[in-house]
Amino acid sequence: MLPEAIQVLQRGWLSSNNILLLGRHDTAIIDTGYVSHAQQTLELVRHVLHGRHLDQIINTHLHSDHCGGNAMLQAHFGCQTSIPVAEADKVRHWDVEALSFKATGQRCDRFTFDATIAPGDTLTLGDMAWQALAAPGHDPHALIFYCPQEKVLVSADALWENGFGVIFPELDGQSGFAEERATLDLIAGLDVAVVIPGHGAPFTDMAGALARARSRLDYLEADPVRNAQNALKVLLKFLLLERQRIALADVPALLTSMPVFAAANSNFLKQSPDQLGRWAVGQLVRSAAARVEGEYLLNQ
Repeated sequence: MLPEAIQVLQRGWLSSNNILLLGRHDTAIIDTGYVSHAQQTLELVRHVLHGRHLDQIINTHLHSDHCGGNAMLQAHFGCQTSIPVAEADKVRHWDVEALSFKATGQRCDRFTFDATIAPGDTLTLGDMAWQALAAPGHDPHALIFYCPQEKVLVSADALWENGFGVIFPELDGQSGFAEERATLDLIAGLDVAVVIPGHGAPFTDMAGALARARSRLDYLEADPVRNAQNALKVLLKFLLLERQRIALADVPALLTSMPVFAAANSNFLKQSPDQLGRWAVGQLVRSAAARVEGEYLLNQ
């Protein structure tokens, strides 16, 4: 399904997938997972490389689950790192207000970069030419990578087999639904045999995935409160994946301490912290994503 030069490390949902591109003379990785998995990421990468050096890190976007292993891989391999051009100043000055880590209550070790990638750039990775394409919606500065030669698309969080990532700009009152729709239209115009998403297994039915994504987008856009509620569940689940258990009494304060969520509550949900906490916990338990034991919410 995929060329031997492309190795996908499917990581689940706390860490993004890692995509290794093994050329004859150099190697690269697209996205590096979450910081709490960084040691595991390093071990997995070393296993795939079989003694080779990692030359490049490429980030599709700078959400914490996609760049949290950058610092450790840089320290171990001394590899070059390329990030979306619009994020350069934020990383250069490590502006935690402008970067998404603080806003979402997540962590990321400080890393550096050597080059930037702009939409329209062509990269040679794994001896293949890849086109960098703008993919706003989930993140306004996100990129996806398309290899016409092999008909492979690295779609990051712009398209999954069943949906896409939270449309974060809308939570803060900015446009995101229209951008996500345009990104899906862009993807639909590509000749793709295999999609490598940011989360989940690679898949071949892009038409089906696009249909499901568009249906999901229609549903969210019809009532933006739904996008805010989805973000609330996703952010709490992310914290639970990282910590494995959270005291029920701490949930309201954890949620309202996230600037992105505070904005979503102010703009759309308009509930008290206790109401929000009870609703979010109930949703995770109802979907079997968590369980309550005594005074704690536990991951499952």
